[in-house]
Amino acid sequence: MTDTAKNTRALPDNADPVVDYTTAAAKPGMLRGEATLDIQTRQAQRLVYGRRKTEDKEHIVGLVRYGMNMKRIWASAGRDDPYADWILLQTESALNEARVRINSLRQETEKRLATVSVGIHIDVAHSIEPVHIPLQFANAYGYMGAYLIADFDQLVRTVLTARHVGLLTGDQSTHSLYQTSRMVRRAFAFSSQWKFSLVTRTDVRNNTPMAAKAKELMPKIVLPTEVIEGTLRANIAPNIVTATSLLDEPDSEKLDNSTNEETS
Repeated sequence: MTDTAKNTRALPDNADPVVDYTTAAAKPGMLRGEATLDIQTRQAQRLVYGRRKTEDKEHIVGLVRYGMNMKRIWASAGRDDPYADWILLQTESALNEARVRINSLRQETEKRLATVSVGIHIDVAHSIEPVHIPLQFANAYGYMGAYLIADFDQLVRTVLTARHVGLLTGDQSTHSLYQTSRMVRRAFAFSSQWKFSLVTRTDVRNNTPMAAKAKELMPKIVLPTEVIEGTLRANIAPNIVTATSLLDEPDSEKLDNSTNEETS
């Protein structure tokens, strides 16, 4: 019997399986996922693509452009740009406000449909050919915008159904949809206020030429002291990574941060 055979013991029946440590040490690839936005009304579809500026019509930021803008804003907020952080804060607030209003109005309209009369049941109208829009955003804000449009799409279906069966007047339905679509557009429009400048909080505190350039690019934005100091940020915001913090943090943290950026 060889020395190797002498030192080999049989594993008990309840032992853990043998691990191939070479394979286990290999790094997993980047995470991928799929998401789709189903649109059933033209009113909601218009908010996806927006509108280009013409001689007689203003530009409207749609979900597509908004998602592209938020990718750059998110990245800059992670590089300590207080203007980007301010836009995240304003956008998050506007998205939440719009969702609350839209869902409240939808629930009110659904109650009208449910209590119309004994013996009558009214289903909310739906599209026989909904549009399926694939979603692939770089961070949570793109998906948050898609949730808002999905809520608005449901509201449009409910309101138009109520108008069709005589539970809402034409003026009532038009006013409701106009006001709520404005809230969606307003939430998306914040992303167009931000301009790329490479400014940091340190620049703003010290009033450097970089801070002066940023102020010139974004004259309508007045940063609150809490935003400049970093004590007021959006609930959903990237970790701020500075040159100093990159040198100080361990390798494991660097890996975790880079993975979050790639898959968020």
